[in-house]
Amino acid sequence: MPIHKSICPYDCPTSCGLLIENDGTRVLKVKGDPDDPICGGLICRKMQRYEKSIHSPERILTPLKRIGKKGEGRFEPISWDEAVNAITGKWREALDSHGPDSILPFYYSGVMSMIQRKCGDALFNRMGACKLIMTLCSSAKSAGYKSVMGGTGCLDPRELAKSDFYIVWGSNMKATRLQSMPDLVKGRKNGKRVVLIECFAGEMAGYCDQVVLVKPGTDGALALGMMHVLATEGLDDTDFLQNEAVGYHEFVATLGQYTPEWAEAITGVPAQVISDLAREYAAAASPAIILGSGNSRYGNGGMTVRLITILSAFTGAWKNSGGGLCGCNPGGGPYVDADRITRPDLRQNEARRVNINQLAMALKGDDGHAPIRCLHIFGSNPVGSVANQLGIRAGLENPELFTVVHERFLTDTACYADIILPATFSVEHSDCYGSYGYCSFGTARKIINPPGECKSNWDIFCLLAKGMGFEDQHFHHSEDSLLDELLANSLPALQGLDAEQQERLHSGGMISAPFADHTDWKTVSGKIQIVDEEQQVSMPQYQQCHGGEYPLQLIAVPSVETLNSIFLERDELVEGRGPMVMVIHPDDAEERSISDGDEIVAFNDLGEVPFTARVTPLVAKGAVAVAGIFKSSQSANRNLVNALHHERLSDIGEATTLNDNTVDIRR
Repeated sequence: MPIHKSICPYDCPTSCGLLIENDGTRVLKVKGDPDDPICGGLICRKMQRYEKSIHSPERILTPLKRIGKKGEGRFEPISWDEAVNAITGKWREALDSHGPDSILPFYYSGVMSMIQRKCGDALFNRMGACKLIMTLCSSAKSAGYKSVMGGTGCLDPRELAKSDFYIVWGSNMKATRLQSMPDLVKGRKNGKRVVLIECFAGEMAGYCDQVVLVKPGTDGALALGMMHVLATEGLDDTDFLQNEAVGYHEFVATLGQYTPEWAEAITGVPAQVISDLAREYAAAASPAIILGSGNSRYGNGGMTVRLITILSAFTGAWKNSGGGLCGCNPGGGPYVDADRITRPDLRQNEARRVNINQLAMALKGDDGHAPIRCLHIFGSNPVGSVANQLGIRAGLENPELFTVVHERFLTDTACYADIILPATFSVEHSDCYGSYGYCSFGTARKIINPPGECKSNWDIFCLLAKGMGFEDQHFHHSEDSLLDELLANSLPALQGLDAEQQERLHSGGMISAPFADHTDWKTVSGKIQIVDEEQQVSMPQYQQCHGGEYPLQLIAVPSVETLNSIFLERDELVEGRGPMVMVIHPDDAEERSISDGDEIVAFNDLGEVPFTARVTPLVAKGAVAVAGIFKSSQSANRNLVNALHHERLSDIGEATTLNDNTVDIRR
């Protein structure tokens, strides 16, 4: 049977290379590509049976039109002509009656490729529709890192083998950085220490030598407490920081107030643990902080990342091989010109900006604008993944809202659609991928034809552009010709490739780009910016998160079995994960007479959500944790954890604050 190279399309920093065994019409087997420069053949359990998703009997194979109430999930098949006419007719009506600000495209990480993810932008730019501010995941993390390091590349995870001490800070690597786990396991066998700093240690505790549980939203205080110890004990690299950083002396002058005792009162981490950790960090020549994204999803998330990034440079680790920070921008790209896909030049108006985390507000008109009238969703399931679930549902139920969803399965969001358009899997279209966690880029050509009447996002948007009467040449491309154009006009990161690499990208496969020079400071000042005058708060300092009136801080954590709301069609993964669980510290459980396995309800001012209690000391006292995204049908009242999430944004980066909500629980 023929075997073709492909790439995992999902929201993971790796973009693993795949080998797809097929018979020309069906995928028979999926394996990791041993020649892939990133994963080396190691892929997660979810993708090992990717063919079960591709050929699921639950797939939507034809355009559908709603025949029941919104949310009921009752539809009837229609033709593509009927679907296109219905959609473009509603768009024209909205443009005539309410203007382009009434039309909102909505997408995120259902597919992480370049073309199929971004291709709708060209059509909506041509229409003058709203611009979606895509800050659902880790934009505060990116903004915090950029404030200090600009475009400087952090460690590519493949450099972690050279590190001599690891702090895994807020990262469930088993779920989100599987390909780096062997470095930790091997490192420990060779005597390298691994310290985990987390609110919920869960699956990572067994892979670490020490677990430091920190109260949610206080990671910045821990970083400040550590830097206080480093500065007062002369363990910071003064020469390095004086020569390579802006604002070092001014910042050090503020550290006197941030004693380990002060930090203990805020974080719950004993002062002695903070001091010992700071000294151990300083004793390492090439310590690496592997930074997750969860600690940036707070009202103080950007500042928290600024502080941790400064800590990563405080002992001069960045000048040593394997030392510094991993988990932000590795500095490998950009590789191709995304404007050739999104075509911002087609826009003739100033767009209304809608933040992805405030969809409910936009649907209702609570964002200072009129309510959205046409919502076009692809690569996303906001009912299951975006803040204020009940508000989103109420908005989607509005009879004056016309909703279109591209989907492969009948998700919670698709149930509210007026029209569903059947979408493709990655093996059924062509695309290119830039790993957001590694210095790598790859292409994946179409391997099999899509079943039924399924179409790729690119083909759908070209069809809709034709229905709108748009004759721009851009919409006459095929996805393969657009991919060829991107490669023919690549950016400097892809120039100078040898013949083998060029052929790999032409036919399909991943190539590795050089690692960044970690001391080539790509900032405005040309140095590490400890003090950043461009920020509203220029001097790094401790800031409190939003918090709330309820006693327990709710955090969301990733699941090994699923990814966002993807793979919920796979029974073996859903059953392996089990019911909706809320993890509770024994002291908090005892205070409420809750035992392990009890059925409980978490509640706040937004709503109530039922869970099964899991009592464990691996979660910080005062915190409760929920792993993964579920289907509404798995909840006794159909509410999911995002029903408890407010639409507030982070301090910088306009990002989600999904970990910055408080609740209480009852039996």
